[in-house]
Amino acid sequence: MREKEEIREQIQKKYTGIALNNSNSNCCSGSCGCNETTTDIQGISLKLGYTEDDLSNVPSEANMGLGCGNPTAIAALKEGEVVLDLGSGGGIDCFLSREHVGETGFVIGVDMTPEMVKLARKNAEKRGYTNVEFRLGEIEHLPVTDESVDVIISNCVVNLSLDKMQVFKEAYRVLKPGGRLSISDIVATAKLPQKIQQDLELFAGCVSGAEYVGEIELMLHNAGFKDVRMTPKDNSKEILKTWVPDKNIEDFVASFIIEAVKEENKSEN
Repeated sequence: MREKEEIREQIQKKYTGIALNNSNSNCCSGSCGCNETTTDIQGISLKLGYTEDDLSNVPSEANMGLGCGNPTAIAALKEGEVVLDLGSGGGIDCFLSREHVGETGFVIGVDMTPEMVKLARKNAEKRGYTNVEFRLGEIEHLPVTDESVDVIISNCVVNLSLDKMQVFKEAYRVLKPGGRLSISDIVATAKLPQKIQQDLELFAGCVSGAEYVGEIELMLHNAGFKDVRMTPKDNSKEILKTWVPDKNIEDFVASFIIEAVKEENKSEN
């Protein structure tokens, strides 16, 4: 395994490039769901599970064709809820969440890349959204208070973390009792070949850092979550085949819907 700092630098460099390119309406620089030869962002997003209505209701710059699913489609968001998006990028899932939670709800996006946060804030300002906030921070150390969030979403980001257990501990900390986790992510379904494990480009591209599905489930339980559900996305292979066509990554990783619940406080007798 490469040195952690080298991996982090590669990840930040890649997503900085994507944010800057997207600001210039030119996608993109090779990452989850978007490679250098791909320009059909609308088509990519539809395959990931977004609808045409979804895409028409967000700022166009917020949709980068990134991710491995659509967490807002599975989160069952309700009016007035507080939503936290881990690795919010240009803000697409935050803006879609806002449509569900309404004016009485609140949405927080956290991203480690300053350029992404700047882009997302710009997108929010264009639409005049006052109940969507973007914060610079690491998902392993969330800039969010304890027990303040109803729902956590994320789209193909936890696999990038070098300390996934810490991510789930932080998610548990900030969720209210009874709160829930609804994320789309890449997990390993077989042992990754050494060449893939050592490929920095594939790490930043949401492949090499994928943890085995059973280990993710165990981490969630160890963090305190209940009702853990791991569901493979129906068209996972179709999505992944377009990412790195010559490496057969779909034989080793898959797009999963990951859901879990923080147990409600038991009333004192």
